[in-house]
Amino acid sequence: MTAEEFKILIDTKLGEGVVLSIDENATPQTLVVDSMKVEKVMALLKDDESSFCDLLSCLTAVDNGPETNTMEVIYNLYSIPLEHSLMVKTVISRENPEIETVSHLWKTANWHEREAFDLFGIIFNNHPDLRRILMPADWEGHPMRKDYEEPATYRGMKTIREEGDPTS
Repeated sequence: MTAEEFKILIDTKLGEGVVLSIDENATPQTLVVDSMKVEKVMALLKDDESSFCDLLSCLTAVDNGPETNTMEVIYNLYSIPLEHSLMVKTVISRENPEIETVSHLWKTANWHEREAFDLFGIIFNNHPDLRRILMPADWEGHPMRKDYEEPATYRGMKTIREEGDPTS
């Protein structure tokens, strides 16, 4: 399927306006969708026999920075039997970075969403076990955010190497 065909499927089943834009030059082709409709879009793409995206290979995030006050959540989908792929992006607020989970659709989303939560601070509503996965449970902040400042120490250990430190 082409990105336009995916858009037509979504428009037909979920209504026009859910797909905000298409980038056919991206690899894989990309749809930008309304963040409030992501879970419905993903369920449709997984379950509809014409798309049958049976694999979520990656879910990641991007912090666009305080200037734009936005973040993106990006999903890479594949249909193994139909041999097509699609990237779906959505934009959310940095101030209130929340989006619905898709962990009930693909088990791989469980870990990917936890990683995005841990590193970017994105809340995946209705996730069954949203807790840190890479950083210690008591770590403060989210290291992949553009305004993140690493603490100088953690539990009494230095975390930042100083200039001239022989261990650097």
